[in-house]
Amino acid sequence: MLRWLDRLQQRSRAAGFVIAVVYKYVDDQANYLAALITYYAFVSLFPLLLLLTTALGVVLWNRPEWRADIVDSAISQLPLIGDQLSEPASLSGGTTGVVIGVVGALYGGLGVGQALQNAMDSVWSVPRFTRRDPIKARLHSLLLLTVLGSAVIGTTVLTGLGKNWAGLGFFGTAGVVIASLALNTAVCVVAFRVTTVRPLTLAQVLPGAVLAALLWQMLQWFGATYVNHVVASASVTNSVFAIVLGLLAFLYLVSVSLMVCAEINVVRVDGLHPRALLTPFTDNVDLTDADRKAYAGQAEAQRAKSFQQVAVSFEEPAPDADAEPAPDERTETAENPAAGPVRESRRTSAGALLSAFGRRTARVTPVQSQ
Repeated sequence: MLRWLDRLQQRSRAAGFVIAVVYKYVDDQANYLAALITYYAFVSLFPLLLLLTTALGVVLWNRPEWRADIVDSAISQLPLIGDQLSEPASLSGGTTGVVIGVVGALYGGLGVGQALQNAMDSVWSVPRFTRRDPIKARLHSLLLLTVLGSAVIGTTVLTGLGKNWAGLGFFGTAGVVIASLALNTAVCVVAFRVTTVRPLTLAQVLPGAVLAALLWQMLQWFGATYVNHVVASASVTNSVFAIVLGLLAFLYLVSVSLMVCAEINVVRVDGLHPRALLTPFTDNVDLTDADRKAYAGQAEAQRAKSFQQVAVSFEEPAPDADAEPAPDERTETAENPAAGPVRESRRTSAGALLSAFGRRTARVTPVQSQ
């Protein structure tokens, strides 16, 4: 039954691709990579908001309405932020606020960039010696934060357009949604290309970027629903825990979505499909070419130095001891005119044990004529 299912999923392009993405996600331990991204995103969230409002207070000191619109657009991307943090005035600060915001934002914000770069280099099987050094990695993290800041400004513009197009009804709403998806897709394209050393083209990252933008929009709707139905009905004490846990869950789902979309790009670009159905569960499996390529890439990614060589080879899987023996391994009797009757004995239990380690045993004993 399992072999039939394996052949079926390997013949089906869609099923084989989906299974390959899931197996690649498991092989890369992407859930732990997503958890690391979630931690740094949570730590950096509030200092970044504090730094944003303080910087806007300096740059747009004579445009308070613009400052409020930009901060509201940034906060609207995270529907699980409480009322205390939804007011721009409560986020502004003087010297103390600037110091706390700068230190915390740099630690957390650059940490998010570092975690994203490590995750993307891992899923693309980039050798360790070719990855960015600590200085270049942090510069790219700053570039990533700049992209995210530009996205906030773009969201502010779209929000203003949405208010002007509100009178158009369905078409106005659809236009704003499509424009938001296009903006989020552009941000994801840049993020997927900036966060890895491997040179990638627009066509290589576009499918995953489009899916990531769609998932981001869906998660925002989920967050708004969570606030309206869970947080709003909770008590003051419980609402604090509901906001914190809900925000962590929201950030983790966003991180998982990014990792899944990145794995989709990797599997599609590198041709890592179809995979053997049982390859995560047992060694007694016939590896496909995609399996061999995926495992070889994992080994290659561990190269710490350019002069370090990694050679990957695969032995044939051991035959199943409980399986029915092949025709050439069954007991057969034949007459030898010169030596008399010759009998090939069945494999003993010891021989079956040895065959589990890839060795085949065959013993031929002459039968003495009476």
